Amino acid sequence: MALTNRYKSAVGAGTLTALILVLVFGSPWYADWAADNTRSDTALGWWLQLLSWPRWRFDSDDSFRSILVADLKAILVVVLTALFLYLLPGSQLARARGTLSQFFAGWGSYVFAGSLAALLTTLFLANPSLLGAFTAAGAGSTYGLFVGWIVGLATLGGRRGTR
Repeated sequence: MALTNRYKSAVGAGTLTALILVLVFGSPWYADWAADNTRSDTALGWWLQLLSWPRWRFDSDDSFRSILVADLKAILVVVLTALFLYLLPGSQLARARGTLSQFFAGWGSYVFAGSLAALLTTLFLANPSLLGAFTAAGAGSTYGLFVGWIVGLATLGGRRGTR
């Protein structure tokens, strides 16, 4: 049975897209590949390396706290994307299905999720600082700005909530 836009929830589609982005491109395998095979002085190489920003790990030589912060950041990106998709664009998704306002609402949700996830996880570092929190939030915003359009495309045409 083919899924049509009539059955697609904007929140579900955007959250699933965020989960896939984080699982695939935040994986240790992709992050290592991007670091070894791309050049950050080219636009494509920079973007391919940026895709791995919410890295998650399950074994590393780093401290447990560093691993926990990285994994928490990846989890928070997905959870906060779902939260912002649900809270922010309510009226746009209900009335303007399939329009650019829906696209920008999905994209904006991912920008906010990346920024807030980075800001919150900075609090769990060994020596958190205000400058470190601002720098991390800037990195999360950059990630959301240049990758969030994918989430925006996924939310196009979806309905909000359940019928």
